[in-house]
Amino acid sequence: MIIDFHAHIFPDKIAEGAVSTLAKKGNIPAYSDGKETTLIAEMERAGITLSVNLPVLTRPEQFLGTMRYAAEINKKYDTGRGILSFAGIHPNIPDLEGAIFTIRDAGFRGIKIHPDYQGAFIDDERYVRMLSLAKAADLITVTHAGVDAAYVNEEIKCAPTRILRLLDKIGGYEKLVLAHLGGNQIYRDVYDSLAGEDLYFDTGYILGDIKKERFTEVLSKHGEDKILFGSDSPWRDVAEDVKIVRDFGLGNAEEKIFYLNAKRLLGI
Repeated sequence: MIIDFHAHIFPDKIAEGAVSTLAKKGNIPAYSDGKETTLIAEMERAGITLSVNLPVLTRPEQFLGTMRYAAEINKKYDTGRGILSFAGIHPNIPDLEGAIFTIRDAGFRGIKIHPDYQGAFIDDERYVRMLSLAKAADLITVTHAGVDAAYVNEEIKCAPTRILRLLDKIGGYEKLVLAHLGGNQIYRDVYDSLAGEDLYFDTGYILGDIKKERFTEVLSKHGEDKILFGSDSPWRDVAEDVKIVRDFGLGNAEEKIFYLNAKRLLGI
């Protein structure tokens, strides 16, 4: 069994345009087209049992439409197989408390945020309030962390020092998942400042770039119980990322990274 904790799909009518726009904005090629059926085919090829869809809101008014689509996806698949969608949320939604508890009451297991695309630092008071509410609602929060390809010349909005400030303000958050091994392209900072904290890292996107030595260094300090396999599809070839993890030769940690940690966190 393998759970991909970091994937993205879009409704068919907008998938091509959305993926094309994001690829151009970040100057990165997309591996696939971002459609649900394509992800399912990629999962079958890679031996993935479950993928977690992580919607990203760039505007607060996208909230209800995106949540409806995510709910439709969740009704379509059995728990623990196929695609499980989180809800997207934005820090500028006027009624954050209402939005968080609407998400919880609709049966979602978690939310996705992206500070770069949402124009706020992770320790901004809006995110502090949002994640405090998400923690109270027992929701998982997945956030982009580190460098984003579309914002390489800007200050990193979700950097280790800011994450630590956020955690201090909300009293910790064990269901917080930092994508891209805690910080895309800033793995030394992650190792020095974040590894060992009571939160999760996923492997979204970074497996084609990171060296085995750096990965195992972070793994050793952070702990094998707090790393989740993620591909960041459609930006990565899922099967290739599975192979990379296997080629790392991680021993007993491989099973935890591929699915045991995700099952525990998702409660499935």
